[in-house]
Amino acid sequence: MQILSVTGGAPLYGTVPIHGAKNSVLPILAAAVLCRSPCVLHNCPQIEDVDTALEILKCLGCRSERRGGSLFVDASGMYGCEIPVELAGKMRSSIVFLGPVLARRGKARLALPGGCPLGARPIDLHLMALRAMGAEVEMEGGHVCAKAQTLAPAKIALPFPSVGATENAMLAATGCTGCPEIWNAAREPEIVDLAGFLTACGAKIAGAGTGRVTVKGGQPLTGATYTILPDRIETATFLCACAACGGAVTLRQASAETCRPLIALLRESGCTVNERHDVLRISCAGRLKALERVTTGPYPGFPTDAQAPLMAALLRAEGRTEFVETIFENRLRHAEQLRKMGADICVDGRKAVVTGVERLNGAELLAEDLRGGAALVIAALSAEGKSSVSGVKHIKRGYDRLEENLKSLGADIKTVEIS
Repeated sequence: MQILSVTGGAPLYGTVPIHGAKNSVLPILAAAVLCRSPCVLHNCPQIEDVDTALEILKCLGCRSERRGGSLFVDASGMYGCEIPVELAGKMRSSIVFLGPVLARRGKARLALPGGCPLGARPIDLHLMALRAMGAEVEMEGGHVCAKAQTLAPAKIALPFPSVGATENAMLAATGCTGCPEIWNAAREPEIVDLAGFLTACGAKIAGAGTGRVTVKGGQPLTGATYTILPDRIETATFLCACAACGGAVTLRQASAETCRPLIALLRESGCTVNERHDVLRISCAGRLKALERVTTGPYPGFPTDAQAPLMAALLRAEGRTEFVETIFENRLRHAEQLRKMGADICVDGRKAVVTGVERLNGAELLAEDLRGGAALVIAALSAEGKSSVSGVKHIKRGYDRLEENLKSLGADIKTVEIS
């Protein structure tokens, strides 16, 4: 088993690159099954969730090859329509293959998806969207089974702007005859990125990034060369790490525009954040100031994925900060681990009140999900003494060379194998 051994207390200085967005590349890899000729995707992070997506593509009869930060995907010979439990169970995002496989093959069978234990994350909105387009969808022994000889245009009104359901609806809609509309669509930058890729492949999409997305279906898609947008959550993680530890960190190939809510809060807490083209620079000195309230919400609100890293950054801030989690019911699980370090956190349902303390102490910590694991690393870097973080598998699902990049900033962090 691997653990991360972290000795905290040092400020961070230096420059790191931001990789392609995990939450973009996964639906775009799913979208590649719609293409009848090869695709080239640049700026693809080397993370375990991407490896799982490539295994799914192979299972479906697609070919892929990685060359550095680029992926070559050829779905021209795709023959499969089923994703087995051993792959679907590895990550939540496996559900986004349902729509494109159905559109390409007329049927799809997918074991219920896995991923981080963040509470109830039903797929009912995904299934509702497919049914609205005329698909027959049933649950059979822990599998979702969908079939449709043809998909029909429909007005799909989502009761909640679900990112995954919006993506699945967009992908399935490319196989419709007509022009489906998605109302109350998610507006996240990753939705815009998916639409950008599909448009490059020949799809006709309007409204991506707004609450109403239309897709002109029935267009045969060809392969395209496309570059994945920068990962705003990786960006948030490094910004919060510097805020927690102090110092000055420059992020290259970053997008300030997709990180507006976090940047505003970090500035309010006392950090200096400068922007120039695709470069972000943060500097922090002394204790941060607490924030009145941080409430997560759909884009352009504060992202739920950045809640845990920001909480870790504010553990030693002057004053009290209230965090309200509106997306996932179990997204405050990291609070219990942070308390082991001396953090003052009171959790009541989906609300956590953090009262800043003078110091944190090293402790043995367990990462139970991806972003909570990143928060534990940030807290360990800002603590006095040595910490160990187990559950590293969760962190590796979403961060490309996190240890290496933190080391380049002066962090004392290393992977240790234990029996």
